Amino acid sequence: MTVTVRKARPGDFEAVAGLLEELNRPKVLGTPDEDLHHRHYTAWLEGPDRLGFVAEIDGEVIGFIDVHLVPRLNFTAPQAWVPDLIVRETARSRGAGAALLAKAEEVARAHGAFVLSLESAHWRTRAHAFYLREGMRDAGKEFSKELIDVGWPPAAPGSA
Repeated sequence: MTVTVRKARPGDFEAVAGLLEELNRPKVLGTPDEDLHHRHYTAWLEGPDRLGFVAEIDGEVIGFIDVHLVPRLNFTAPQAWVPDLIVRETARSRGAGAALLAKAEEVARAHGAFVLSLESAHWRTRAHAFYLREGMRDAGKEFSKELIDVGWPPAAPGSA
């Protein structure tokens, strides 16, 4: 089984939304707002500073990564920020995460980014070990304050 990575397309909406739900993002599939989210996803794909990629095995989408190119004050180059990296749980440890992260690094370098960064929930220790193996370093902590109740960020498993 070979993992392939390609640009995300509008037709990938259901697969990507399902993957994001697996990452504990709010549920959109099968909700009254699904069409709205589909339109938002399609418009998001067209953004010049946002890049989305999917990983496939045998034509089935099993992973997703997005990269945002963020201008930062006091830097002449953008930060390449990865808000989402997810591989379907049943498809992990087959190289899809590494292939997606390598693609993110490739496009970050092509856009002249000075750093590739992401955040990860403190309880996702398996993901942290993966990021370290892929050459990233633990560079900080993230703090958040919920401004509206959307159920994010999720609590650690078993803590609710």
